[in-house]
Amino acid sequence: MSHRLRVGWAAALCVLSFAAVWVLQRVTHVSLIDVMVYRAAGRTVREGGDLYAMHATSAMLPMTYPPFAGLLFVPLTWLDVAHMRTAATAGNLLLTVVLAGLSLRLVLRRRPGAAAVLGTAACAPWSEPVWTTIRYGQVNILLVCLVLWDFTRRPGNRWAGIGIGLAAAIKVTPLLFLVVLAGAAAATRGRGTPWRRRFLTATGSFAGVTLLAAAVLPHDSLRYWTSCAFAPDRSGSAVNIANQSVRGVVARAQHTVHPTSLWLAAAVLVALGGTAVAVAALAATGRVPNATAWGAVACGVTTLLVSPITWTHHWVWNVPMTVLLVHEALRRRGLRWSLGAAACVVVFCCDVVWTLPHGAGRPELHENTGQILLAASYPLAGLAFLATAAAVTVRPRATAPAETSTVYP
Repeated sequence: MSHRLRVGWAAALCVLSFAAVWVLQRVTHVSLIDVMVYRAAGRTVREGGDLYAMHATSAMLPMTYPPFAGLLFVPLTWLDVAHMRTAATAGNLLLTVVLAGLSLRLVLRRRPGAAAVLGTAACAPWSEPVWTTIRYGQVNILLVCLVLWDFTRRPGNRWAGIGIGLAAAIKVTPLLFLVVLAGAAAATRGRGTPWRRRFLTATGSFAGVTLLAAAVLPHDSLRYWTSCAFAPDRSGSAVNIANQSVRGVVARAQHTVHPTSLWLAAAVLVALGGTAVAVAALAATGRVPNATAWGAVACGVTTLLVSPITWTHHWVWNVPMTVLLVHEALRRRGLRWSLGAAACVVVFCCDVVWTLPHGAGRPELHENTGQILLAASYPLAGLAFLATAAAVTVRPRATAPAETSTVYP
């Protein structure tokens, strides 16, 4: 099949997939509830109101992001609700194409072909995290794209790091990437790696836009960074079936809406382990195949595991995770790798979490052992990925072929 024909078929598949997503989400009357909260936050900023006293929609949802995000949400108020909802859905679908391209570029270490990008983008919305992100009008895909953009720049690119800084200023959890970049810079000192420069750029961009937000919204900034940022239940109940973090798993295992400090101890252990794996992977760039990809995705997965509240739609890191595992399965041609990649696809596409009792009355408080394990499918997949990343990058086989390049032309 010619290149032009492959691109044509992939484009047709992508258009058909996106059209099906659009129609199904409209037929099911999706609420796009989160983008409605974003719009309310933008209106509050415009009107000079108290950003963190605001509650929006019939669910009375609060603003949970840093003040800089509130500034970014102001343009949503320039459109009426109907046009804003359309723009949010269209924007997330376009970002899905960008996510597919960046995920492939991260793994292949070169610019991917159009057919591969469009084919991957056509499949991505049918994973539960991406589907739900589009359904709610969430910013998750944008945040992952900002981070992956940094990891797919040339080593000497002066702008590499800005994406991570902006992502952290919008939603805090990407701050872990600064720790990982600093660790990788320290571990590879003197080897000419780009991690130190990216750490400084990311830190500078985060600090710059955060200070800008503080200058424009001093009261909101003070309240957020001294109070709201440290209120784990502000985003919702820990025991909610949709909370796919370590804290959510512990809460459901303990059958309580207020898990004991065991969750904090577990989260600290996961944070230390995941950070160590990500640092070791980045430090192995140039010596281990796809080390940069393993490190970037490992850090992204770690942020999801250790955050107090990680809704299912936050797990859009499943796209680069799946691309990496599928690539490794094709490269290594091993049964275990093929089964692992297939398991990753199944976990994030089967919606098993939503088949379990949930909702009013908190039936999650009464889960049996089997249900607790099924309800922890995303965190278990994340831990399995970190273990695989450690096995591949921390103690690589001596016979493993070297990564040929860290330059992304």
